[in-house]
Amino acid sequence: MSREIVVFIGLSVDGFIAKENDDLQWLEETEGEGDNGYSDMYQTIDTVIMGKRTYDYILAHSDTFPYPDKRCYVFTTSQSGKDKHVTFVQEDVVAFTKQLKEQQGAKIWMVGGAGILDAFLQEQLIDEWIITITPHLLGAGISLFKSPRPFENLRLLETKRYGQMVQMHYQVRKEA
Repeated sequence: MSREIVVFIGLSVDGFIAKENDDLQWLEETEGEGDNGYSDMYQTIDTVIMGKRTYDYILAHSDTFPYPDKRCYVFTTSQSGKDKHVTFVQEDVVAFTKQLKEQQGAKIWMVGGAGILDAFLQEQLIDEWIITITPHLLGAGISLFKSPRPFENLRLLETKRYGQMVQMHYQVRKEA
């Protein structure tokens, strides 16, 4: 049995995860409710993976590292080794993640960015989507999905409303 990969992400109504300059201020200022389901998702994971640009953004915009109790891997070509928060990985993101999935543990959260997400979509590595739609039309920015990508069939597990946000939780139906 392999571990599952979950994507937990905020999205504008028109499909963007960030403005063109990586700005997420619009997301942070949205009227939600509580932590918008974050704690519930966070309790199901023990591993976090992300790209270097996402990691740098988190460090620049957080007073403290937000995942101190999780194993964290950052995919990059510019760094190796470890720092006090993460292990830097220069290996192929898909091959490395397939190995992670076969290890013992809880779910793996793919935090971002768009390049890793696209690689995972191409290889159909994502098992769950938790997408929170915010009340914004950004008009342009970094899209959640790139084209082309393989067809995937999803099963809706639940929807929740958090203030002005709507969260949809899907499970990917894997073809046998």
